[in-house]
Amino acid sequence: MRYLTLCTDYDGTLATEGRVFPETVAAVEQLLASGRKTVLVTGRELDELKTVCPYLHLFEWVVAENGALLYEPKTDTETPLAERPPDAFVAALRARGVERISVGRVIIATWEPWETVVLETIKDHGLELQVIFNKGAVMILPAGVNKASGLLAALEKLGVSAHNAVGIGDAENDHALLALCECGVATANALPTLKEAADFVTTGARGAGVSELIQGLLTDDLASREAELTRRHIVFGVDAADQEVRIHPYGENILLTGETGSGKSESAAALLEALSESKYSFCVMDSDGGYETITGAVSLGTRERPPSIEEILKLFRSPDRSGVINLSGLAVGERKAFITSLLPHLTDLLSRTGRPHWLVIDSEKAPPEGGAAAASLLQIASRPKQLTSAALGEVNLLLATGHSPEELIQEFCQKAEIACPQVDPVTLQTGELLAWRPKVRGAAPFRLRIKPRAR
Repeated sequence: MRYLTLCTDYDGTLATEGRVFPETVAAVEQLLASGRKTVLVTGRELDELKTVCPYLHLFEWVVAENGALLYEPKTDTETPLAERPPDAFVAALRARGVERISVGRVIIATWEPWETVVLETIKDHGLELQVIFNKGAVMILPAGVNKASGLLAALEKLGVSAHNAVGIGDAENDHALLALCECGVATANALPTLKEAADFVTTGARGAGVSELIQGLLTDDLASREAELTRRHIVFGVDAADQEVRIHPYGENILLTGETGSGKSESAAALLEALSESKYSFCVMDSDGGYETITGAVSLGTRERPPSIEEILKLFRSPDRSGVINLSGLAVGERKAFITSLLPHLTDLLSRTGRPHWLVIDSEKAPPEGGAAAASLLQIASRPKQLTSAALGEVNLLLATGHSPEELIQEFCQKAEIACPQVDPVTLQTGELLAWRPKVRGAAPFRLRIKPRAR
């Protein structure tokens, strides 16, 4: 599964006028039965939430007070994620006539039109506070605290990446929630600005919209929405017309091929750094120790000592870690066997956690045959013929380097037993690849100039 966790707002999303309807509860229970988790992310104070929502047990974690408080229903444990503003600040608001002040564990809240007085009081007291609006509510919180920061704390507890989460909301304070999640959804009743920011909008309002989203997750893990989920696509380079060439973060199967010294390793490193910038986790099977300096990745193993399977799996228990598995400490004949033995463990990890998001196999001498289940896969080989016909048949993006990249495309087609596109001899410049999507009908090979990464 790509989406392991549903993160939902409460008022105006899960609930209608504070109440969750039975059909919405049934949909959430269906989602839990699929093995997914749920997180409630709300601006409400916890004590108030407990009085209006009898279904908190359906949520692994509750992020309350707009990100300032973490609550675990099964243990009835609260964890403040910031410090409450000083009592003198609250007293000053009351002295200035601000009405309907509510004080939570961290949050201080009132209602419009008192926002101007609130901002003036913050300034007069020299406090590092922010004001967040929510359909007339005026929420005062420490700087940097919002639904995204609170949700990150909850996802860390779950051991789940935000890239494996879908968020749904309806109001101003849900912008951070939707922006953090891999897929951000607005209900039909959401504010226009949130609809514009969302990846898609449900046809149903409030709880009906949540149920609609849940059915999409249960039916095909939102695969039918893929055409709308472009926000996370990764810019890898540009074509000859300077149009961006984007890589899908999920479901890609890439073969990067070219002889040693053709720029193949540099191209792979550029793609990995693009993944790192976007905070996707990857696991690189590095046959000769050529990827140790990839930004954002932990290198395991040396030329003197190969890594163990146990330490590799320990690394990937954290949702934000990437790793380079240096196999140069193994004899060349042992590397294929090591990868083959590791792949089932990574497949199991993927099924439970959705990561690593990318598996990268650079094994020039003996690529493994099958077993390379991954959310997205990058295989690197000198020649396409090093891979099996079945493996080539799964490739949806071919990247060829070197002096005669057109010959590599022809070799790919011959081994995969598919029709070869018309391609003239090509002379690539430094930083260029010849790219082709073999599964796109009528697609022609094209030059791809790799986007320089920020340093």
